[in-house]
Amino acid sequence: MFLTLEGIEGAGKTTLLENLAEVFRTLNHEVLVTREPGGCALGRDLRALLLNPESDICPEAELFLFLADRAQHVAEVIRPALDRGMVVLCDRYADSTIVYQGYGRGLDVERLRLLNDMAVGGLWPDRTFVLDMDPAEALRRARRRNAEQGLAGTEGRFEAEQLPFHTRIREGFKVWAAHNTKRIAILDAADSPEGLMHQALANIDMFE
Repeated sequence: MFLTLEGIEGAGKTTLLENLAEVFRTLNHEVLVTREPGGCALGRDLRALLLNPESDICPEAELFLFLADRAQHVAEVIRPALDRGMVVLCDRYADSTIVYQGYGRGLDVERLRLLNDMAVGGLWPDRTFVLDMDPAEALRRARRRNAEQGLAGTEGRFEAEQLPFHTRIREGFKVWAAHNTKRIAILDAADSPEGLMHQALANIDMFE
């Protein structure tokens, strides 16, 4: 099973990812928890570049760096884990690039879908959860988290974007989810961590 979590910065993806992993482990599933960018050796190098606030990257270059990370991540980490029968939980995947670079940066959404499909070799998640919440509150959370963890200077590039950008991302996820209702479920990220986990489990076939 391949599950991915999406949403604007600060929506709570990491906490939900950890909680879902624990549920699957209690059911004796072998679980891989990974992320993008940075889920493989090449991705860790690219993450340092892509998320650094001092990086001046045009939208097209940003796109292809994310695609390079994703192609290597799938080939080196995700597909082998799925072939071994593991449950794979990934913090961000192709939907992020389609929404951030499409609805956020203004690149062509259909072209982004095709490029992502090529990068992942047709491997799309069984289920994708979009954590939805007020962008202003999510951004406050994200910036506070980065300050507390000392990441503002190294991984705060998207958090440094102003509120209108994050509002476009939120709306973009809603539009994209509406085009992919069989795979993507929108969750209310303003819920408690426990409530958010129950929302997610209710949208996974084996728990319905």
